[in-house]
Amino acid sequence: MVEKKSNNRNIQVLQIIDSILVLCAMVSASLLWNVLLADIVKSWGYFKVSGTDLSSFGKYGSWLYLAVPFIPVSLEAFGFYEKYGQRTLMSAMSKILKAHATVIIAYALLAVLLKLETHRPTLVIGCVSSMVFISVREWLLMRRYKERLKTGKGKIRTMLMGARLKNEWWDAQDESTKNKYDIQVHHDLDNDDLDVLRKHLSDHAIEQVIVFTRNRNFNLISKAIEECEIQGVEVWLASDFVRARICQPSFDMIGNTPMLVLKSTPSLTWSLLMKDIMDRVGAALLILATSPLWLLAIIGIKLKSPGPIFYKQERAGKYGNPFWIWKFRTMDVDADKKLEALKSEMGNQMSGPVFKLENDPRITKFGAFMRRTSIDELPQLLNVLFGEMSLVGPRPMAMYELPEIEKSEHRRKLSVKPGITCIWQVEGRNSITDFDEWVALDLKYIDNWSIWLDIKLLLKTVPAVLFSKGAS
Repeated sequence: MVEKKSNNRNIQVLQIIDSILVLCAMVSASLLWNVLLADIVKSWGYFKVSGTDLSSFGKYGSWLYLAVPFIPVSLEAFGFYEKYGQRTLMSAMSKILKAHATVIIAYALLAVLLKLETHRPTLVIGCVSSMVFISVREWLLMRRYKERLKTGKGKIRTMLMGARLKNEWWDAQDESTKNKYDIQVHHDLDNDDLDVLRKHLSDHAIEQVIVFTRNRNFNLISKAIEECEIQGVEVWLASDFVRARICQPSFDMIGNTPMLVLKSTPSLTWSLLMKDIMDRVGAALLILATSPLWLLAIIGIKLKSPGPIFYKQERAGKYGNPFWIWKFRTMDVDADKKLEALKSEMGNQMSGPVFKLENDPRITKFGAFMRRTSIDELPQLLNVLFGEMSLVGPRPMAMYELPEIEKSEHRRKLSVKPGITCIWQVEGRNSITDFDEWVALDLKYIDNWSIWLDIKLLLKTVPAVLFSKGAS
């Protein structure tokens, strides 16, 4: 159904269809609640019920219709429209559930922040209906897609171009990938000339050419691609001449020159935009919610340890760009000056460039309390609000520690925006004393990043902080 050559167009069509289904779900939810369910729930006598007629829908209905574009965008952020035909219905439904959960959380945050008049029963019923409608649409489309593949109507007439009988890459593909293509002929780049290529293209009515580039002469490849271009046949060039283990390849343009782009970090997508919005809105809400703790910290520091309330340090941001991180001061005023002497006298419990000491004598008594409860980290919410940090991301290293990084792969933790919490936070902060292990957890986060992972880590951070898991 969704062929590679028209993938973008078909994704847009699917998003329009899903938007219509979301609209139908919200209208159905308002009708179902106001006409039937509201009176039933009201008759139970246990709940205060509002909105028992359609006129009340005007108070909150306009906000519900924001879900019409937002849900398809959220689905795209979770990769719902990617690799169509190569997934199961259960994996598709998992992404549908995550996308709708994200929308409900976003509505809850907006309702609190902007004091919106929302109607929770209608929102929940609408999202459940939307999940059902989109799941049914997905099931019907997948069923039709598989039927078309069985009859051969949905397959792309394809020519493989490379060395004859040396298509190990193609042979290694799974059956769901191979079933999308109807391989008509193989073109041997080493032995077949352009006349043979022209004959293959015309005799077999080729729609798409897949070129294998490993150990091939690029001059021959260029001439073959030009011939396909003249005949208007689409060419897919395998980038297997670059042996990238981590990077995700894509193409872009610099001026008029096409460029193969290899990225080992998340691409700039709707997901990253949602992450930025979630960071800034979440930071603002958390600052308001934790304001009594800020007051407690300010009073405690002033009473127990004369000196500045806040401590700032130059840390490494994205790609190592410096920024000033803010914390409540938990150490003596001259703690930085004592660092080198302390290293010489007591050593370092953390391997690598990062300094860590369980019973650091520079920490004040009230500072130890703030560290156990993570109150000292609260000013970093200002860094998040200003866009210098994220709620979830690798912990930022001090700038003076960067020159001591010995392994180049460790610097990949600098390729994303640093955060207040990450995997290390929920797996026992102070139990990790190996810098390699710490970086491995950060890279695990980068390689598996998604909005859903951020939400799960934030939820797991709450009990880790409340029960002082791994903190000191």
